[in-house]
Amino acid sequence: MKRNELYPVFLKVSQLNTLIVGGGNVALEKLTFLLKSSPEAQVEMVSPMFREETVALAHKFNIVMHDGIYHAGYLEGKHVVIATTDRPEVNEQVYYDCRAKSILVNVADNPPFCDFYMGGIVTKGNVKVAISTNAQSPTTAKRLRQFFEDVIPENIDDLVQNLNEYRKTIKGDFEEKVETLNEFTKGLVEKKK
Repeated sequence: MKRNELYPVFLKVSQLNTLIVGGGNVALEKLTFLLKSSPEAQVEMVSPMFREETVALAHKFNIVMHDGIYHAGYLEGKHVVIATTDRPEVNEQVYYDCRAKSILVNVADNPPFCDFYMGGIVTKGNVKVAISTNAQSPTTAKRLRQFFEDVIPENIDDLVQNLNEYRKTIKGDFEEKVETLNEFTKGLVEKKK
C-alpha cells in the first residue's frame, strides 16, 4: 500500500507573503480557503482579469491586486505562491520560477508541480485539524472534514484553555509535565467498551 509521506505544517501566513497568480474561479477558491483559515493572511494577486467576487473579497480583506500579466518580478519578497491560471504554460513557468528562488509553490490541480497541497481543514477555536489525501481525492478530504466538524465538540477550545492553565501549574521538568498531562488527558481518547 502506498503511504502519504507529506509532512504537515501550520504556516503563520499572517507573517509570510503569499502570491496568487490568476483571477478566475480557482483563484477565488484558493483565496477564500486561505482567508477562511487565516483572515490576517498577507496576500497579493496578479492577473489580467479578476472575477467580481474575487475583487469584493480582496477589498474586504485588504488584498493587494495587480492588474497585469505574471512575470518573475512578482515573486520578489514572496514566501508562498499559488498558481491558478487556466494556462498550463503560465502555471508551469510560475513553478519553475519559484523553484529557482526556493519559494514554496502550489500549481492548482497539477500535483507534480506542487511543493504543498491545500487540504481540508477543521477549526474549533485553537484546535485545527488538517486533512490530506496526498492529492488523490479532494472529495474524500472534504467528507472527512465534514465528519470531524461534526464529532469535535464546539467547546473543545474550553478544554484547551483549561489544560493550558493547568500546564502552567505543574511542577517538574519537561518530561514530568508531559507525563502528567498525558495521564490527565488519556480519558479523551480511550475507547469505550
